[in-house]
Amino acid sequence: MAIINIKDVTKTYVLGEEVEVHALKGVNLSIKKGEFTSIIGSSGSGKSTLMHIMGLLDKPTSGGVWFLDKKVSSLDDDQLAGLRNEHIGFVFQSFNLLPRTTALENVALPLIYAGVEEKARLKKAKEKLEQVGLGDRLNHTSTQLSGGQQQRVAIARALVNSPDIVFADEPTGNLDSESGAEIMKLLRDLNKAGNTIILVTHEPDIAKGTKRTIELKDGQILKDTKNRTK
Repeated sequence: MAIINIKDVTKTYVLGEEVEVHALKGVNLSIKKGEFTSIIGSSGSGKSTLMHIMGLLDKPTSGGVWFLDKKVSSLDDDQLAGLRNEHIGFVFQSFNLLPRTTALENVALPLIYAGVEEKARLKKAKEKLEQVGLGDRLNHTSTQLSGGQQQRVAIARALVNSPDIVFADEPTGNLDSESGAEIMKLLRDLNKAGNTIILVTHEPDIAKGTKRTIELKDGQILKDTKNRTK
């Protein structure tokens, strides 16, 4: 089953009166349930724009986007936000955690917006923190956690709504090599457990840790490669 299908997608940004930037140029791509895919490319290749369109954070200039077999490229911002909250989890390079809030409360935050009552959301948040190996750090704030631990909290938060797909945008970018390797192992384990993951990176070694690599250049797909993973 395809979670995301994009067909002939273009994205053009207008800068000033006469300057146009063609970030994506006729991209076609399908992401199936259970995949662990990396999107790689240099700065300006279009990888972040592609992630924003697939993650329903932005709309294409032209072309079609289907999410769970529903055409979403023509939906309004409120409709897209509803789909994101229900079906998509995000992990960012900068963690985006509330600094004076405990790990448990940070992970439970999306469930507040989903209207889940307190006891149930704290139980679910605890389960997800245990799943990422932080069952003994539930009441630690961000300032009491290492970078790798903060990223684990962010991953738990992305998973707490049981999303259909998780987008990880440079998830190892702010980490040392050892912590980065641990995060990649965690993402592989989560994929083996059934989670669909799209990882955006500019590092070839990180991309090799996924099952499939899509390389972008100048707004177009240059290569689409299946990787040999352990």
